[in-house]
Amino acid sequence: MEEKVATVLNRMAEYLNISQLKKLQEVMLEAFSENEAEKTVISNDEYVTLFIDAKKIEGLSDRTLAYYRSTLDNFLRNITTPIRKITTDEIRSYMVEYQKINNCGKTTIDNVRRNLSSFFSWLEEEDYILKSPMRRIHKIKTKTVVKETISDEAIEKMRDHCEEIRDLAMIDLLYSTGIRVGELVNLNISDIDFEERECIVFGKGDKERKVYFDAKSKIHLQEYIASRTDDNPALFVTLDHRHERLQISGVEIRLRKIGRELSIGRIHPHKFRRTMATRAIDKGMPIEQVQKILGHSQIDTTMQYAMVNQSNVKNSHQKFIA
Repeated sequence: MEEKVATVLNRMAEYLNISQLKKLQEVMLEAFSENEAEKTVISNDEYVTLFIDAKKIEGLSDRTLAYYRSTLDNFLRNITTPIRKITTDEIRSYMVEYQKINNCGKTTIDNVRRNLSSFFSWLEEEDYILKSPMRRIHKIKTKTVVKETISDEAIEKMRDHCEEIRDLAMIDLLYSTGIRVGELVNLNISDIDFEERECIVFGKGDKERKVYFDAKSKIHLQEYIASRTDDNPALFVTLDHRHERLQISGVEIRLRKIGRELSIGRIHPHKFRRTMATRAIDKGMPIEQVQKILGHSQIDTTMQYAMVNQSNVKNSHQKFIA
């Protein structure tokens, strides 16, 4: 059957464009399959497993893979149509119902759209389907929220408030490097180059990059390491006698506690990252260099930080226009 289909397609190639040839192939395969049993039937769950495995090979983090899996599992619990026959209208109806049932905002439903789009685009690229039904479902417009950064005064208050040298070193390192909290907790003492004031971190997709810290961070890191009595290779460890590697939740809880005690608003690790990027942009660092320091694969992501500080725009207006 496959040879016959190929023969017909080759003969029609000079009369039809690519889109028309694909449609002809689809029609012929469906027509012939009525009289010939399919050699391989792939279930919806198997398609998802193939997709997740492919993304794992590409180096996506376990957290991202779990998010993909959760989105797709929920989608296929509600839509039982075989994946190759799922239509755009079915997906739209699902997204409307999802938003209604979960009472979620536009950002959340757009995340669902993006995950589904990645899945069906992959199916198309791998020739499991001829055309992704997500092509006509466009990005959902969301409001651009101006996110807060941490003021210089708040940073100094946090430094003064630290009773543990570990917390002081942690705050300084987050503030001066802009690294992700996941990158912070994965650092080992051996990763730190005090002479050059730099360290190697592994970001999303295990991408390696170099980040830099300031003199304050160097001094406080050295004091913290010198105060340690354990032999754990981790840069940051818990304060109890076990001295285990500090986890993301431990960093978040500690910073939230400090922020609450000082009444300086909600303090979390990513706020340090956003603050560092905003300071760098405000002081004139080229956006491409900020992108490299933050480890963003797309400059559009970095550009979001460039819009954070409205005073930057105001100062430029006063300098060049007023």
